[in-house]
Amino acid sequence: MKQNFTQLDFSPTQGVIPAFLTDYLDICDPVVVFDEIMRRIDLEKYLKPLEQKTGRPRYNPVRILKTILFGFMDGGYSSLRELEDRCRVDIRYKYLMAQEMPSYRTFGHFIEDFLEDNIEELFKIINEEIFKIEGTDLNHLYIDGSKFEANANKYSWVWKKASEKSRYKLYGKITILLESINTEIVPLGLEIKTRSEYVPEYLDEIISRYSEVMEINPETFVHGIGRRKTQKQRNYELLSKYRDKLSQYIEHIRISGEHRNSYSKTDPSATFFRMKRDYMGNDQLLPGYNIQIGVADEYIAVVDVQQYASDMDCFVPLMERFHKTYGFYPEYPVADAGYGSYNNYLYCEQTGMKKYMKFPVYEKVVKNEKFRNDPFRAVNFARDEEGNMICPNGRKMIFSHRKAVKGNKYGRQEEIYQCEDCSGCPYAEQCKRTDNNRTISLNEELSSFHAEVLENLESIQGAYLRMNRSIQAEGTFGVMKYDRWYKRTVRRGMKSVMMELFLVSIGHNLYKFYNKYITLRGTMQAV
Repeated sequence: MKQNFTQLDFSPTQGVIPAFLTDYLDICDPVVVFDEIMRRIDLEKYLKPLEQKTGRPRYNPVRILKTILFGFMDGGYSSLRELEDRCRVDIRYKYLMAQEMPSYRTFGHFIEDFLEDNIEELFKIINEEIFKIEGTDLNHLYIDGSKFEANANKYSWVWKKASEKSRYKLYGKITILLESINTEIVPLGLEIKTRSEYVPEYLDEIISRYSEVMEINPETFVHGIGRRKTQKQRNYELLSKYRDKLSQYIEHIRISGEHRNSYSKTDPSATFFRMKRDYMGNDQLLPGYNIQIGVADEYIAVVDVQQYASDMDCFVPLMERFHKTYGFYPEYPVADAGYGSYNNYLYCEQTGMKKYMKFPVYEKVVKNEKFRNDPFRAVNFARDEEGNMICPNGRKMIFSHRKAVKGNKYGRQEEIYQCEDCSGCPYAEQCKRTDNNRTISLNEELSSFHAEVLENLESIQGAYLRMNRSIQAEGTFGVMKYDRWYKRTVRRGMKSVMMELFLVSIGHNLYKFYNKYITLRGTMQAV
């Protein structure tokens, strides 16, 4: 009986057929779908040309770019060494690089030289291509923010307030030292004027004049055990020490800037925040960035990096970036209570956006009936025919004055009202906490904004948008962090972190497009 032998007898070092890498790729492989999208875009237009006069020929920049973008699509965040390794062993990366194998340094130099200035434009053009295929609705934008830990040392903090406090203490020490020096030089007919505050340049001038008058030569200074310093040397060294320390405090305050209270020495762009997940277990502040995203139909339409601890301050920059990218503002920006503020509502009013951002006590107003209907809340006071507020005891609230809200950029003011007479009021214990007449602070414009937001969010459309926001915006962060393992920024500095976020966002959008493509293809085949 003839036997059928299926065992193959060949050596792995011999050539095999097929000879083309494309023949090894499945038609539904992610790299095939990715390459199809990239072929629709003129990538060379967004790559900065670099002149080359000597050395070996450069790698094709379009291939390098496609390999980097596919790396971020394939694995969430891809390190440079991972890209190098995949180009050596992964058929898909060999296909993109035409079997060339760049080193990790090549990828790093390419990102710095070609991508850093053009990555935002590249993010825009890839998004536009995907949105055109998918028919993405950019008028409904779901917004959320999350604090990502920075690539900075945990104990490298600099506190702005501590630097300011130490600087003012140093002013006092400098004054004491100058007064001591004056007792030495007054017999010579000289005197150093003391001030309440000092600058390093003034101390430099004092050191120079003091050295000239007292004939001080730093090269003759003595150091070490058993050598006694002269008073001139002590004064000179102490003045130099104070000058250097003062320069250091000024630099700390300058780097912190107007809107920050801290920064990290190893990444000055990072700010110390309280993170939701404190793995140190001691409620320690950690260096990080506030990452903001706007999601439309599950795609990241806009991304931004900020140093603010509060999401309220991040809303306007995010919307301005959206407008810069797409040329218009979304009609329905949907966000949680972290974004609801007078400034942001007024900004929506000015730009034509509808107000779908919750305000801080939204959940309490909606779910707590006792709080919502509390007759002693100022917003629930009745009004007479003239529009005056009337308290539950029937007394009129008299307008007192207006007070500016501290730190408000739009000049928001609050109206202060005082009850005409609270004597003998049966509701005094429930209505007020002091023996004085009841005083309330109210901003009519903000109250009207809150009423409009309540009406919008409690409608059928508002309920649908609120549900979608929790699914899409928060779900996108969930996919980024726990499915694609991007929980911490790798690069340092605002510009580099921004570029990194653009790469991660492009990878996420391509990954999402591929998943939708495969789902749609499977559905069509089933039909």
